[in-house]
Amino acid sequence: MNFKVLGTGSYIPPRVVTNDELATMMDTSDEAVMKLVGIKERHVSVNETTSQMGVNAAKAALENSGVKAEDLDLILCVTMTAEYANPGIGALIQRDIGAKCPAMDIGGVACTGFVYLLETAASFIATGKYKKVLLVASERLSDVTDWSDRNTAIIFSDGAGAMVVSDEEDNLLSSKVNTFGDDEVIVVPNKSGKSPFWEGKVEENGFIFMNGKKTYRFAIAQMSDTINEMMAECNLKDEDIKWVVPHQANIRIINEAMRKVDISDEKFKTSIERYGNNSSACIPILIDEMNRNGELERGDKIVLVAFGGGLHSGGAILRW
Repeated sequence: MNFKVLGTGSYIPPRVVTNDELATMMDTSDEAVMKLVGIKERHVSVNETTSQMGVNAAKAALENSGVKAEDLDLILCVTMTAEYANPGIGALIQRDIGAKCPAMDIGGVACTGFVYLLETAASFIATGKYKKVLLVASERLSDVTDWSDRNTAIIFSDGAGAMVVSDEEDNLLSSKVNTFGDDEVIVVPNKSGKSPFWEGKVEENGFIFMNGKKTYRFAIAQMSDTINEMMAECNLKDEDIKWVVPHQANIRIINEAMRKVDISDEKFKTSIERYGNNSSACIPILIDEMNRNGELERGDKIVLVAFGGGLHSGGAILRW
């Protein structure tokens, strides 16, 4: 598919919450969290909204790509934690970076969101109407985390990642998205209104719920199956792949998925120890870090793979 990455950007809020700090709030410890999920610390927003973090990541991506905001043809965003149901973060980012193009949000795909952005951008580019597209994934999960629940509070964090793509080359070698409708494994409720006519269930809170055991099994199966299917579709072998960038959900999930694919372990990149789980923003944040560290060279093939609530899963193979 016509698709070329022109540049990347990210934003991590400066406030760090260590495992030791969490241990003052709940019954846990640094050793226990590291053993369970592989996270040493996570970053949380103190005064940045979801769209503001997205703006920072977007500006960094535009600077890295050499593309001006006014030259964008489309902005695509994904989040579970927008400030409003409307306007979406895409519209707010469009305004704040000075772009004039259409902007839209993709919702309900959780941690798989950036993969959905790639697939959606490629489809828009294929129409021939859109040449340069800005992709932004931004999440403020601290706002929907129950900080007394050690099953979720130790995992989630805030941040934003962005990418500018164009129609210049044919570098999206494969992309795959799946949905397995489910509202019992991972759920992020909307805050309920107060309609006097509503007779159904009223949510008591808007906090993330996660069934850890079912999430673990789903994640390992979907991440490994997705990688294997894409590799077979593209007729690629271990030696063809430079890096694998998985969703940073849990180090044990990543390690188990590694064992089920024919790609060398050392090619799997992680940032979970330092950043925790930024949901849809994990992959673009890590890609930006790799890009700026000089770990990506033109022609490299990289595998992206993710899973999330919904339930959703997906992946992509990019030629850098």
